[in-house]
Amino acid sequence: MPLFAESDGTFPNHHPDPTVLENLKDLQAAVVQEQAELGIAFDGDGDRIGAVDERGAPVFGDQLLVLFGRDLARRFGPGKPVIFDVKCSEVLPQMLQRAGLVPMMWKTGHSLIKQKMKETGAALAGEMSGHVFFGGDWFGFDDALFAAARLLHYVAREGGPLSRLLADLPRTVSTPELRVDCPDERKFDVVERAARHFAAKYPVSTLDGVRISFAEGWGLLRASNTQPALVLRFEATSARALAAYRGEVEGWLAANGVRA
Repeated sequence: MPLFAESDGTFPNHHPDPTVLENLKDLQAAVVQEQAELGIAFDGDGDRIGAVDERGAPVFGDQLLVLFGRDLARRFGPGKPVIFDVKCSEVLPQMLQRAGLVPMMWKTGHSLIKQKMKETGAALAGEMSGHVFFGGDWFGFDDALFAAARLLHYVAREGGPLSRLLADLPRTVSTPELRVDCPDERKFDVVERAARHFAAKYPVSTLDGVRISFAEGWGLLRASNTQPALVLRFEATSARALAAYRGEVEGWLAANGVRA
């Protein structure tokens, strides 16, 4: 059952970004109303995928990568590397390891991900944004239509429903990707100073910006590759911890002249 399948560059229904929850509302409602098995959303140029399960609940890019990873392990065997970007949930590497795969965190950006795939020979990579790259038996680029076909094949083979296939994922609470305006000439300096500040208190990764490991979760602060902005994301085991971690990072930004 297609929704808004006629191309219109004025986007009369909503912007074609499957990572924005507001843009999925029509799809969610249609899946529930039609009692569909699942729903799939594409971005404007067909290289990013979003999904909702049979209950209308959104399924994010890193959750899809868990399913594609399990499918990879079944088809190619264990021990294969899977690349994911710094914005992905901490649940993803845990589940990839459980499937016998080798999780590899890397920088955000589809060109950077594809380059890393070539370097490592990885047969699968993906981003929180919904870019999914299939190597091995495909060509290593981000094709959302192919990803949709893979998803449908996996759900059909496993007997569905999609919610059941994700039911064993540990429950966490997280923010969406948050963007804070910051001039291009300042954003990298802000991230560098944040890295020094938080490294004095917590374990951090500076692979791409600064990813801070808190006791019950993590937070990310990085400079956008394409906009005069900082990108933030947080995940924790409870809403209380999530609010605390977000408040600490946003408080530091405010104290340094960046209002979140």
